[in-house]
Amino acid sequence: MKVKKIEGLIVDPELETISPGRILFTDKIEEIKNLEKAPPVYIIPGFIDAHIHIESSMLIPSRFAKLVVPRGTVAVVSDPHEIANVLGIEGIKFMIKDAKSVPMKFYWTAPSCVPATVFETAGAIIGEKEIEELLSMKEIVALGEMMNFPGVINGDEKVMKKIEIAKKFGKPVDGHAPGLLGEEMKKYFGAGISTDHECVNLKEAIEKAEFGVKVMVREGSSAKNLEALWRVSERFEVFLVSDDIHPDDLLKGHLDLLLNKAISAGMNFFKALRAVTSNPSKHYSLPTGRLREGMSADFLLSKSIEKIEAEEVYIDGKIVARKGKALFKTLPVKPVNKFKVKKFKKEDFVLKDGGEEVSVRVISAKEGSLITEEVIEKLKVKDGIIKADPDKDVLKISVLDRYGMGRIANGFIKGFGLKDGAIGSSVAHDSHNIVVVGVDEDSIYSAAREIVKMKGGLVAVKGKKVVKIPLKIAGLMSDEDGKKLSKMVDRLNSFVKEELGCTLKNPFGTLSFMALLVIPEIKMSDMGLFDGKNFRFTEVIYEKGRD
Repeated sequence: MKVKKIEGLIVDPELETISPGRILFTDKIEEIKNLEKAPPVYIIPGFIDAHIHIESSMLIPSRFAKLVVPRGTVAVVSDPHEIANVLGIEGIKFMIKDAKSVPMKFYWTAPSCVPATVFETAGAIIGEKEIEELLSMKEIVALGEMMNFPGVINGDEKVMKKIEIAKKFGKPVDGHAPGLLGEEMKKYFGAGISTDHECVNLKEAIEKAEFGVKVMVREGSSAKNLEALWRVSERFEVFLVSDDIHPDDLLKGHLDLLLNKAISAGMNFFKALRAVTSNPSKHYSLPTGRLREGMSADFLLSKSIEKIEAEEVYIDGKIVARKGKALFKTLPVKPVNKFKVKKFKKEDFVLKDGGEEVSVRVISAKEGSLITEEVIEKLKVKDGIIKADPDKDVLKISVLDRYGMGRIANGFIKGFGLKDGAIGSSVAHDSHNIVVVGVDEDSIYSAAREIVKMKGGLVAVKGKKVVKIPLKIAGLMSDEDGKKLSKMVDRLNSFVKEELGCTLKNPFGTLSFMALLVIPEIKMSDMGLFDGKNFRFTEVIYEKGRD
């Protein structure tokens, strides 16, 4: 194999040095030599996103790679639990196969919570047998985020068995423990769980870090925690991760954007670099992310370190991107899906009461946060039907199971600001049933019908006007080019804001988390309104002193 060379200012985040040098490489780094002088270009280790769900980009792995590799991302550690909840191991193998068609390095975790809870309808079950099969694969580097923190704290036999299997294979276990502190936090992480990406304030992050937890500072499309958390890096090593990021945001940047943002906020330059290179490389035992002899020749060239921008990107010693453009092609794919919705009618979206006015529990959604609040609102009852009140921003929310059980649950939500119509999606973490928010039952019914026609996708309706995006891979992803999909998303979002009056910057991102039961305080599943603090169902109609 021919030995190549590159000279420049070598940036070593671990040694905290920037020095002139020469790298000799094939597919691996063969030798690193110091020089007296070198060209004024910075050689930087390729970036690793240590926690991401590729499916949330609505792009299959190969199309995702075309957007992020030119930004300097050479690898990701992805938890495919979105597609696993729909299709099980079949879906995970689809992701692995497609990822291998491009030069970017995809490492995977075995989804630990499929289904995420027993309080919703899911499309698959990944039990101990499947976890054993997955963790035996070389592509799987960890047990994915353990969302069932009550199961860990209470020593649930099946949950603990999955953790033991990961230990047997010598692979780390990722965490998911929003707001968990004190003795419960110690019990959870003491079971052998090593990371957490769900911290929302500095106090929580520091308490977990002091206990030995590796804190992942998340800055995605919906949850943005960098500003609140970056100071934890002043005392501890961290990771910078995106978790969930949408195609329109990926056009603006990936880890390069997050890295530069962290440094601008005040984070130490080398610590920020370690957070996207050597820290994830060491934690998951990856052969990339470090400029060391014997490691993969994965690096980027940048003209500046004031603002890092990849001029060229190398993976396994080959140039794969130049000046913001990927130098590799993607292949066609055969879609995989599971979409079987029982027939429904408008009356299925009605909530009834016998009075003239009724107090109801309402999900209060917040921009930039996965956490919701429970609020109590009074609504009018007309002809026995509880009516939404768009003037007070109290809208209807409905969740329909898409796996053939025929379950539909209805409730109320605020924070979206819709004045007309409805929006809906088959991207609804984590079981990915159909979730719709609208001003009335007619609009919700229309939006749900459009999603069923597409067998999955995003939709907005206003009367007879419909704007939609089909997601034919598992109802989660498109095989379109990322730039084309991003334009479709922009058109859809513009319609939702301009025509329907939505006040959210990221309406479909926020919508996708309204059925995520493992994040408090209150969410909606196809089985009913769910209290995420007490981990049980609760009533939509509020009667003081009863519940």
